Amino acid sequence: MWSYLYHVFIEQFDLWIVLGFFAQAMFTARFLVQWIASERARRSVVPFAFWTFSLIGGALLLLYALHRRDPVFILGQATGLIIYTRNIMLIAGEKKRAIAETESIEIPRS
Repeated sequence: MWSYLYHVFIEQFDLWIVLGFFAQAMFTARFLVQWIASERARRSVVPFAFWTFSLIGGALLLLYALHRRDPVFILGQATGLIIYTRNIMLIAGEKKRAIAETESIEIPRS
């Protein structure tokens, strides 16, 4: 395990890896901006399917990155999975609150 991590993050480190980490940071920035907006609104501001595809795609890309032993994609995809999961949790909480509000409204009888 440790030799794997040493190889992936230390032995193969070069300027291309630095460029790759920078590129991944730029790619991730769009998700961070959207995540902050969702946290401020206390709800996801994009469709649920976006997060579903992001979670599935991110998990599959993480498996691929682990297989390829690519530190840029391992770190980038693992971090993304946290954001995708949090937004799915925000959507689930919003749905629960909406159901609770609907159930608490009394329907007048005539």
